[in-house]
Amino acid sequence: MTVALAANLPPPIVLTFAASDPTGGAGLQADILTLASLGCHPLTVVTALTVQDTAGVEGVLPINAEWVADQARALLEDMPVAAFKLGMLGSVEAIAAIAEIISDYPDIPVILDPVLASGRGDQFADEEMIEAMIGLLLPQTTLLTPNSLEARRLVQQICEAEGGSHFEPGLAECAHRLINAGCEYVLVTGTHEGTPQVINTLYGSHGAVRTDRWDRLPGSYHGSGCTLASAIAAHLASGVDLAEAVMGAQEYTWRTLAAGFRPGMGQFIPDRLFWSREEDDEADET
Repeated sequence: MTVALAANLPPPIVLTFAASDPTGGAGLQADILTLASLGCHPLTVVTALTVQDTAGVEGVLPINAEWVADQARALLEDMPVAAFKLGMLGSVEAIAAIAEIISDYPDIPVILDPVLASGRGDQFADEEMIEAMIGLLLPQTTLLTPNSLEARRLVQQICEAEGGSHFEPGLAECAHRLINAGCEYVLVTGTHEGTPQVINTLYGSHGAVRTDRWDRLPGSYHGSGCTLASAIAAHLASGVDLAEAVMGAQEYTWRTLAAGFRPGMGQFIPDRLFWSREEDDEADET
């Protein structure tokens, strides 16, 4: 007798565009670990290859934009995607290709982590790439997740394009200008600010939506921004509303950092699977 077995329903699927980081600390590898840890199935489009260790980046090889587009189209024609997460994008041509692709899926939320430099300060995006990001991606972005340095750099580029002079806007003003540039929400993270606690604020068109404060942890972490953006994408893909997704993702990210480890001679790496080791410890105690 033949028994028909019902196919298991797939977990929420998130498509991430990012560069490969061979350390596993940031980039595609961070996205994969985070999304899987939070119950999603990750799809990946490689935008660049990097030579790096935990101390810094030695080289970047952007992937041809046609290959970036072909990777994405093949996946999107085969599987239903619940959220897009965008990280380091490699080139102006790749940004243009990605912008064209996501424009065909206006109902899918887009989380953009504007990766402009590494933690050491290695530059990933020149002025032309930032201009393309602002002009082509921000108008399609559901949530932009810059740290304070990235927010000010993006706004400075906007001001220069408008013929304005150099100035140092406050973070609320940065968020206002970025929303005016097209994105729906902006989450500005305060890791690089000199405050006793890390203050992260979510802004919408009417101002601050929520502000969260987190204990500032010692050390420097590789991939915290990737983790946060991917965690937000995972929560949105699972059906959580945006404000709660931001809160849940921050809590998850803080816990990955608190459990972080230093496998090499450079930065700490967040432990995206901290919960599995906690479960192991509990099992050992029993």
